[in-house]
Amino acid sequence: MRFIGNIEAKVDSKGRAFLPATFRKVLSASGEEGLILRKDVFQPCLVIYPESVWNEQMDSLRSRLNRWNAEHQRIFRQFVSDAEILNLDSNGRFLISKRQLTQTGINQNIKFIGMGDCIEIWNNDTCTAQMKDPEEFSNILQEMMSPQESTNYNIIQTKNND
Repeated sequence: MRFIGNIEAKVDSKGRAFLPATFRKVLSASGEEGLILRKDVFQPCLVIYPESVWNEQMDSLRSRLNRWNAEHQRIFRQFVSDAEILNLDSNGRFLISKRQLTQTGINQNIKFIGMGDCIEIWNNDTCTAQMKDPEEFSNILQEMMSPQESTNYNIIQTKNND
């Protein structure tokens, strides 16, 4: 299951939005029915997790936390309590709670962004401000993804010295 792309949409006055058909097709093709909605831990956006992905996240977090450590319990409680089960109606529409709208600054104009195994929902203006300009993006990506020449050189030198 891979969600990609971005789609602009609107939230109505009651806080309802349509999950884009493109993303619903991905969910349907993968047999996913349950969805979880949670505010992102780092960014002012919401994240829609297919239930299987959410369960993996929960299992991963729980495995790193000690149930007998009070701080760990607070972290787990906060992570889980901020999540809500997302129910789609027959048209693919769902409700975003007032709490979640306020937490993220989401208003009428939103953007859905496919993030591989989940979908983010952003206030359209905030999302645009979070993006790098194209030149800066390409430079950062090139630096991150290019082989480290000095590391390769050191490996070659080490092998030649042996």
